[in-house]
Amino acid sequence: MTSLAFALILIVPVAGMVLLALISSYRIGAWLNVALSATAFAGSCLLFAVPMQTDTFFLVDSFNIYLVALNTLVGFTTSIFSASYIAHELEQETLTRGYLRFYHALYQAMMTAMSFALLSNNLGLMWVGIEVATLSTVVMVGIYRTAQAIEAAWKYFILGSVGIALAFFGTILLYLAAEQVLGEGAAALTWSLLVNDAAKFDPALLSLAFVFLLAGYGTKVGLAPLHAWLPDAHAEGPTPISAVLSGLLLNVALYAVLRIKMIMAGNAGAIPPGPIMMFMGLSSLIFAAIMLYRRRDIKRLFAYSSIEHMGIITFAFGMGGPLANFAGLLHMTMHSLTKSGIFFAVGHIAQAKRTQKLAGITGLAKSHPVLAWSLGIGVIAIAGVPPFGVFTSEFLVVTTTFVRQPILAGLLALGILIAFGALLMRLQQVLFGEPQGPSHKVSASSLPVLLHMGLVLLAGLWLPQILVDWFQQVARLLG
Repeated sequence: MTSLAFALILIVPVAGMVLLALISSYRIGAWLNVALSATAFAGSCLLFAVPMQTDTFFLVDSFNIYLVALNTLVGFTTSIFSASYIAHELEQETLTRGYLRFYHALYQAMMTAMSFALLSNNLGLMWVGIEVATLSTVVMVGIYRTAQAIEAAWKYFILGSVGIALAFFGTILLYLAAEQVLGEGAAALTWSLLVNDAAKFDPALLSLAFVFLLAGYGTKVGLAPLHAWLPDAHAEGPTPISAVLSGLLLNVALYAVLRIKMIMAGNAGAIPPGPIMMFMGLSSLIFAAIMLYRRRDIKRLFAYSSIEHMGIITFAFGMGGPLANFAGLLHMTMHSLTKSGIFFAVGHIAQAKRTQKLAGITGLAKSHPVLAWSLGIGVIAIAGVPPFGVFTSEFLVVTTTFVRQPILAGLLALGILIAFGALLMRLQQVLFGEPQGPSHKVSASSLPVLLHMGLVLLAGLWLPQILVDWFQQVARLLG
């Protein structure tokens, strides 16, 4: 069954990617993309039925099963949204058919590369997976071929390359530290071996490796001040890619950091990673919360919201301990589902109003009530209003911090409140008042938004015991 799951998650999408690159029909390509994404999600569900296992190159444990399932679920719902979104872009001739084959093929390349990175037991292969996912999204960010889109793609490529180069150097340093104990070859990059023998590594070399790895992968997470690529990539790329960037790729990069953190925790002489992560997370939260007030583009607004929430998640994992890790896992899940759902609504709103400028998007409650409800529920959820799941996870993070670091809890709560005010202010401007500018009908599927928001609402009201037990198991694994 494990072989079947891996085939559905990794092999079938790669074969489909080749086929998508050859298909010229948009309709066939779009629905094949949906089918391949559904296949990967089915494969991730099969992983729950197999025993945890480890070999030289691949790893299946509680942590990555949960993230692969989340990854493929959001990838599947985003592919459904993408089908209607891209069809409208073709009708408006903002995107040419010549690029669509590459769009769908690169979508599968990106999703498969992220799953590959999550399932890799080898830190070098994990680096390769994240790099392939990055390069795939770089091309898709620039797919509109406008001056702004190409500039955003280049910025993403340059800053992403710097980040991935730093992570590569950190991986080499980690290999050098492990080689002295585990010998040459793949063993010195095998995570399951590294975490077991971490106490024997040179602490100075291990600490230096962590600094480079945190800076490198932290660029992908979008932590301030390494975030500069993220707002441009969101604003200029297709909205389905914004949903995947916010909901998935940031998580995969943070996953890599957490795997390294688990190695660091096993070496008493190495620098403690927790305080560094807490500082970067809190700085990102406060910075992004303030910047939300200055945004004039709706997709940039939610890009900074992603920086804010990745800051909260990084802070929680930096704090560590069973409850803080539980809160971090829950918030990671809630953010992925909520933010991708928000981008589904934002994409169709931008198409209906023919602009991403907030000044041109007003009175949605009158002109497009369905889209207004979709966005309104999403913003209320991501702002942390009860009874949505984001409130539960943020409450757990703040209360856990208050018990251990009351001053930091105050700063954390302040950042969340600042962001809360900014989002509600923007929501009021967008939903109410007299509609401005053109208003066009769009063919929008509400199923992905309803599914995501329904899950986030359910998580705020009731978490199934099996999910609680699973999160607690992963929280203990993270230390």
